[in-house]
Amino acid sequence: MQSIHKSLAKITAVASAVPADVMTNFDLEKIIDTNDKWIVERTGIHQRHIAKQGETTSTIVAAACKEILASTNTNPLDIDLIIVATITPDMMLPATACLVQDLIGAKNAWGFDLSIACSGFLYALQVAAQFVHNGTHKNVLVAGCDVMSSIIDYTDRQTCIIFGDGGGAALIQPSVLENDGVFLDFVHEIDGSGGKYLCIPAGGSLRPTTNETLANRMHYVHQDGATVFKFATRKMTEVCNKILERNNLTANDIDVFIPHQANKRIIDYVTDKMNFNPDKVIVNIGEYGNTTAGTLPLALKTAIDTNRLARGDLLLLATMGAGFTAGACLIKW
Repeated sequence: MQSIHKSLAKITAVASAVPADVMTNFDLEKIIDTNDKWIVERTGIHQRHIAKQGETTSTIVAAACKEILASTNTNPLDIDLIIVATITPDMMLPATACLVQDLIGAKNAWGFDLSIACSGFLYALQVAAQFVHNGTHKNVLVAGCDVMSSIIDYTDRQTCIIFGDGGGAALIQPSVLENDGVFLDFVHEIDGSGGKYLCIPAGGSLRPTTNETLANRMHYVHQDGATVFKFATRKMTEVCNKILERNNLTANDIDVFIPHQANKRIIDYVTDKMNFNPDKVIVNIGEYGNTTAGTLPLALKTAIDTNRLARGDLLLLATMGAGFTAGACLIKW
C-alpha cells in the first residue's frame, strides 16, 4: 500500500463569474412597491446580476473553474475533486458537480454538492482542505455559486431586493512551505432550531410539490428578516471572537476581513462590534447583492483584484446562513 504524505493546504487561485445581465434597484421599482433609497438604506445593495435562460449554476461555476485552470496552467485531468456549494443546483439529480466535471473536462475527478446555503463555500473549503491535509488529494476545485433568481418570489419585497446570481471558485493545493499561505483554523456551527426562519417550505420530502404548494408560493425562499438579522449579528460576532481568542489574536492582527455579504447593516454591525478597521473589511454587496454561497468567493476575488490582499496577510472569513449556520476561517495568505 502506498504511504500517504500529509501536508498543509492553501488557496492557490481564485476566480469569479457572474451573469452579464444586471437588475438595478430602479428596475425593481417597476415590478414591486419599493424604491432605490429604501433598498440602499436597508441593505446597501444598488444592483444584482441576474441569469438569463441557459445560464445555470453549472455554467457559471464552469466558467470560474476554466479561468482557474487557464491562469494556473493546470491540466483538467489533474483535478482530483470538485466540490460545488449551492442551493440552486441545475436540477435535483444529478449533482451539479457532475455537470461541472463534464463541462471542464476533469475526467479523473470525483465530486459532490454541498447544500448549506450561505455558509456553503466556507464549509466546502474546509472539506477540501482535509483531503489535501491527509495527503490523498493534490488539486481540489471548490466552488460557491447560486442562481437565486430561480427561487426568489418577485412579489415579495422582503426577499427579492436582497438576492442576486453568481459566485466563484478556488483551487486548493498542498502548501510548499509551512508559512506559505495556509489554512490555520476554523470554527463551524449549526443551530437547527432556526431552520424555519429562513427556508423553502416545499419541494422536499416534507411537502412534495402539489397544486396547493404551488398556489401558496411555497417553492420560493421565505424569510423572517428580523430573526435572521438578530442571529446573523450575534453569531458572526461570536465565531469571529472564538477563532481570534483561541489563536491569541485581536482584531488589530487581522489584515483583511471578508464577511458573508448578506446585508450591509449586518456587515457594519460586526465590523463595529469586533473593532475591525473598516478599511480592512471587504464589501461588494452593493454590486452583487446576496449571492448566498457565492458571496465569499466573489468578495475574495474583489480583495485580490483591488490589491487589498497580499501574501503573508492574515485573512479572516466569516459567514452565517439558513440552518441556522455560522462559521469563521483563519488563513495565512
